[in-house]
Amino acid sequence: MTLLNVRNLGVMIHKTDVLRGINFDMAPGEIVAITGESGSGKSMTALSIMGLLPQGAQTSGTIDLMGDSLLTLKERDMCRLRGGRMGMVFQEPMTALNPVQNIGRQIEEHIYLHRPGHDARDTAIKLMKRVGLQDVPLTRYPHELSGGQRQRVVIAIAIACSPKLLIADEPTTALDVTTQAQILELLKRLAREDGMGLLMITHDLAVVAEMSDRILVMKDGEIVEDGPTWSLFRNMQHPYTKALFAASRHKVDLPALDPALLSRPLLQVQKAVRRYPVARRNLLGRRRRFEAVSDVTFTINAGERIGLVGESGCGKSTLTRAILGLERLQKGKILVWGKPLGKAERRKMQVVFQDPFGSFNPRHKVERLICEPFHLVKDAPLGLDRREIVAETLLAVGLTPEDAQKYPHQFSGGQRQRIAIARALITKPELVIFDEAVSALDVSIRAQILDLIAELCRSHNLTYLFISHDLSVVRSVTDRVLVMQGGKIVEAGPTEQVFNAPTHPYTQTLIAAAPRLPDVQDAAAQETPHEPDLV
Repeated sequence: MTLLNVRNLGVMIHKTDVLRGINFDMAPGEIVAITGESGSGKSMTALSIMGLLPQGAQTSGTIDLMGDSLLTLKERDMCRLRGGRMGMVFQEPMTALNPVQNIGRQIEEHIYLHRPGHDARDTAIKLMKRVGLQDVPLTRYPHELSGGQRQRVVIAIAIACSPKLLIADEPTTALDVTTQAQILELLKRLAREDGMGLLMITHDLAVVAEMSDRILVMKDGEIVEDGPTWSLFRNMQHPYTKALFAASRHKVDLPALDPALLSRPLLQVQKAVRRYPVARRNLLGRRRRFEAVSDVTFTINAGERIGLVGESGCGKSTLTRAILGLERLQKGKILVWGKPLGKAERRKMQVVFQDPFGSFNPRHKVERLICEPFHLVKDAPLGLDRREIVAETLLAVGLTPEDAQKYPHQFSGGQRQRIAIARALITKPELVIFDEAVSALDVSIRAQILDLIAELCRSHNLTYLFISHDLSVVRSVTDRVLVMQGGKIVEAGPTEQVFNAPTHPYTQTLIAAAPRLPDVQDAAAQETPHEPDLV
């Protein structure tokens, strides 16, 4: 029995072909992954199925869902199918949920619309239990939940009416490894229990290997290769598929550490404590305080590349803000070259954020954007001298001097991240903090940015703190790693030693939860482990 049948699907937007000749089938209970780089057409394929293409889009071909020809249905009929027979889980749950309504009302609203005869409150309680949120009150609002909990609420809404097809568009990109593992396991369990087809869109091949029965590889709006997961891994035919696989296993060639520099402590964090007041008071009426950073001590020597890992909410971001001078500690010290953190010391540090587009003013050209840190520098260069420094910095990050006169929207995601790195380097800082700097990039662009960081280590003798929930990335670009849990550093040591022989149970859990891309040799020897129970 065929659940979904897509034949010769084409989509044109503003006279530009964005999808061409898309053909695939799905069976009930089957998990199909669509993978490829950003802009390959993955999300556009999902939006075509859901009938959510932008206004003015022209479609051709057919999409058949259990006898319904989706491309010919009126919007009223599509509204009946969306949320009923089809559900969708988006990448960012906070934007998918209504911030001014509690989660119970949002789940119940979905049930009212598609199952008017059901007891909405009772169904909502059962759904919360099914997605592992039985201890979370329905009166909570989205901002009161963690990222993983919000994603579970979105999944509860998507499966409220027992859909036959669930589309998950990058559902774990912004989640830490343990939460990602839980969400992926939940989606897989729901698909198997309900005989529900799961169409999963992701650029993470390790997630694809662990989740899917079949893979569709997309490039430039076309499917260039498809097949059962393990068969495809052991017998990749298309050069693009091989390139994706190679980028996912990319090894970064970091230069050796300079022993002469390692004896010089650049950054020292000594018994740092940062507390926040919470709304609830104790029995004596006193305000309680939540300790986000608790007695943290570590040192970064000149030239070192340090990784910081841990789950969401462990204190990484609070610690980062304290190091940058954006949070005041209640206890402890932060020293730069042995001096307490002050304005002069703060000028020696820069940060590269996760979303470069969000940290840029879209109305300013690149030259003005990357010159912003000059306001920290006395006697900052002007005129021709400034333009020369901008040109040199752009060349250092793999861009051209001509790019200085362009706007952020004229660049790809990877190029924007290079601009963000250029902005961080232009004042020649002594410490750079990379805060989830590659988590939103697809595998090939990520490999390029990591190679760029390695090259900057050679040319600029870069010292950095690299914060990420992607353990494979941290392993490839750091010499030493700090593992954070509940505001404390629970394990620290040389990166390879920590990853190969973790001693703390929390570190062991993190490493065990991380998805792994199989070796091609392993795939050749393995039978397909995800055969669907076709019904």
